[in-house]
Amino acid sequence: MSVFDCGQDMTKFHNDEITLSKDEQDEMRKRRNIGRRRLEIGLDEEEHRQPELTCSQGSYAMHTMVQDADCDYDIDDGIYFAEDDLVDELGLPLTPQEAKERVCAALSRDKRFTSHATVLLKCVRQVYNEGYHIDMPVYRIREEDDGEGGVNEIYELAGNGSWEASDARATTRWFKGVVADLNKAKEGRGDQMRRVVRLTKGFARSRVDWKELTTSGIVITKLVVDHFVPSEGRDDEALLETWKAIRDQLKKSTQVAHPVNTSNLAEEGNAKVSFFKEKLDWALGELAVLEKGCTRSEARQAWDSVFDTDYFENLPEPKEEDKRAFFIPASQKSDVRHDGNGRFG
Repeated sequence: MSVFDCGQDMTKFHNDEITLSKDEQDEMRKRRNIGRRRLEIGLDEEEHRQPELTCSQGSYAMHTMVQDADCDYDIDDGIYFAEDDLVDELGLPLTPQEAKERVCAALSRDKRFTSHATVLLKCVRQVYNEGYHIDMPVYRIREEDDGEGGVNEIYELAGNGSWEASDARATTRWFKGVVADLNKAKEGRGDQMRRVVRLTKGFARSRVDWKELTTSGIVITKLVVDHFVPSEGRDDEALLETWKAIRDQLKKSTQVAHPVNTSNLAEEGNAKVSFFKEKLDWALGELAVLEKGCTRSEARQAWDSVFDTDYFENLPEPKEEDKRAFFIPASQKSDVRHDGNGRFG
């Protein structure tokens, strides 16, 4: 059954209300760099060694961050130390807790912030006065003999009481690889999938009281990648059909596998995934009107209801030529906003 065409409406909504503008991207980069500089200065003042590398990860690195009216942004920046540099004054190796505390102490030397950095289970978090926060997972780099005269580097995260084999960069490579493969198969398909990820994350956080109850961005990303249904020139239809596929899968199981590790992102019965499934099921009920011969006004009201906005209803009526051909040629598709032609992703 055909779906009422709100393709242009959805593209405008994504560009105006969901993805970050060029100015916002630049601001995120500035905030990340400020956090890195604070850590560098703090470690020098504490007379500790600097990390071997720092690497953006999560939605920032995948280019799937979405706008937030409360400036509740989560910037993930992995801190990687050589194993020999994570030792105490006696040369004894630091525990995962001690490694995180070292980073936390270095960040906390800057007294200009209302909130001190805090140690969490798997990262160090610094909350900024503007509302956003930077999470710094702490890693150590171990070297192991590969058995052939060479060396393998093993990356381990300072977790809750143990060093856990982990490297978030592999997850970023996985996602970017999927996008690239889809784009090779069909120009713009991977870019559409990234937009569907952003739109789905925007929906999942569209109400303030949902934010703490719904599942994480990486779980949503994995679900979209696994169940993405492309629709050339129609982000609205791609979003709707992808949501249906995700809903159907979550009815069978709320377990979500990790894209690169043997562990799961979510286990069976996970409360946050279950909450997301419940809200997705509700949204699809609201959007059922799109397949029942509705009017444009009814279609826009449905999307407004789902995203808790009045954006769609306030859009102007499409021009006559748009009504005859309500799609975007593949050659014109990109994640571009009307703010200096900034591109994100």
